[in-house]
Amino acid sequence: MRNKILLAIASLAAVACAVLFVNEWMTVRGLKREIREMFFAAVRPVRLANCTLQRFGSPHDGGYLMCGNLLGEVQASYSYGIHGDDNWGCDISKKSGVTTHQYDCFDLTRPACPGGSFAFHEECVGDAPARIEGRAFDTVANQVRRNSDVGKRLVVKMDVENAELGALSATPDELLSQIDQLVVEFHRIDWLQSVRLMEKLKRTFVIAYVHANNYACPWGILPFTSGANEILFVNKQLAIVDGTGSATPTVSPLATPNFPDRPDCQPRWP
Repeated sequence: MRNKILLAIASLAAVACAVLFVNEWMTVRGLKREIREMFFAAVRPVRLANCTLQRFGSPHDGGYLMCGNLLGEVQASYSYGIHGDDNWGCDISKKSGVTTHQYDCFDLTRPACPGGSFAFHEECVGDAPARIEGRAFDTVANQVRRNSDVGKRLVVKMDVENAELGALSATPDELLSQIDQLVVEFHRIDWLQSVRLMEKLKRTFVIAYVHANNYACPWGILPFTSGANEILFVNKQLAIVDGTGSATPTVSPLATPNFPDRPDCQPRWP
């Protein structure tokens, strides 16, 4: 009899634990959905009256849409996360006649750029100077200072697999104001830090285009269609928002899939 009672108590305890786990899981899931909705609303692009989209970099993965007609004043280019290949940095260098500073501490391959100018740095970007597992990290501000680019007009590309949150959060508004265009692949769509960072960036920039990386198109992340999204920011000093101020750009034919052999999954805003 006693064993039956103990077994019943154990069963009830197991059920209670399972209920608590499910409740906690549902709470976390609901919170993540709420954060994704906040982030999705924050990254809704606007149509610019003075932006002619142009593709820079690869025809597929590694290529990004930017306002090609708004690069005339750029004096230096920064490419973070190149993985041994930097067609974006080469295109920017040749179009604008500037040096592209490349930063990567994982793949130390130094790409060539016939007709352009590269300066490769065996260093990654982060929220503070550090050396992790033998690799050097530093802030955008320190890197710009060391290259004597303080006060210059900049264009920046960042694809650094989650490190963008810390790196850009640590970048002062004064330095962000030097950047004419900033294109970033965001990988954290359900973190509050992403929402806070977007609020910070939108003090300086408007969002001109969002492209979903179709390598990461799983179910269950609505309202997003992908877990990795390339976002084009244009400095408010340059951007002229169209008359409505809220018209969302249509999908550009220049925004080809990152991986052409996979189904595409571009986002839509109501």
